[in-house]
Amino acid sequence: MCLVTCKLQWYTMRKKREPLQCREERVQIMTIQEEIRKLKQEKNAVILAHYYVRPEVQEIADYIGDSFYLSKVAVGLKEQTIVFCGVSFMGESAKVLNPEKRVLMPDKHADCAMAHMADVETIQRMREKYEDLAVVCYINSTAELKQHSDVCVTSANAVDIVKVLPNRNIFFIPDRNLAHFVAEQVPEKHFVFNEGCCPVHQEISIEEVRQAKEAHPGAEVLTHPECPAALLEISDYIGSTSGIIAYAGKSGASEFIICTENGVRYELEKRYPEKTFYFPETEPVCHDMKLITLDKILHVLKTGDNEVVLDETLREESKIPLERMLELAGK
Repeated sequence: MCLVTCKLQWYTMRKKREPLQCREERVQIMTIQEEIRKLKQEKNAVILAHYYVRPEVQEIADYIGDSFYLSKVAVGLKEQTIVFCGVSFMGESAKVLNPEKRVLMPDKHADCAMAHMADVETIQRMREKYEDLAVVCYINSTAELKQHSDVCVTSANAVDIVKVLPNRNIFFIPDRNLAHFVAEQVPEKHFVFNEGCCPVHQEISIEEVRQAKEAHPGAEVLTHPECPAALLEISDYIGSTSGIIAYAGKSGASEFIICTENGVRYELEKRYPEKTFYFPETEPVCHDMKLITLDKILHVLKTGDNEVVLDETLREESKIPLERMLELAGK
């Protein structure tokens, strides 16, 4: 219980006197963080972290963001070692774009279930069935799926990129929920839908969101487009994680119900301490993201373990849709 209390106080930055054990835990965390900072300098390393990892990991990161931001940051970093605090597809993408650098994953088992929810055979079948087909691959996917795609997208840029593609037929993989959201914004395109989804966003309870809205009627509902359409329909804003964070700052509302993974709470409350953020009663948690810990970051910095290694052909071919994404997103 003390650990939970300590984390909550840390999240909200409330000026309350912490129990002795919580203060001791915080001292231990700060000690490990300082050791990481020193070792990072010695090893010429940089730490990238997704918004969904633990708050103490976000604290130590040099760059924090969503998939699109981190994919851009990964290109052209001067450091020779990238410690990627995220799941496997993120490390793969960083290696694809930075072949000369060493990319280390704090936990090699941290994975994204949705990244595997499509297959090459289906892609080939769709190419045979539809003329003028663009295979649009959500960045939350394996390098193998990217290898057989025409362009990658993120939740932050998917609508804009699909709009400028010359193709009319779009096979969007692997997430069906994001695909349906994009299709509504780009009605001139014909979409073919895959059946993948993010289990964390898919399982957010609409009833719990309604209950939160009843308890906080003035709160705006901010939702990630990986959520089901029924939840999007009752939302005030739909957007990527970075979009949700930005919207909360621009909105005149002071209370928000957040429908995405709960790791984003740290950044929201750090940026906007005057505002209040609620989550559904069953908070959305990506357990794979939470596998990333300070101890594991320290370990890979010391040992060089869990380095991302890709076949050169796979790396070269999966780089093409990633680079096209960066090109189109920059227009």
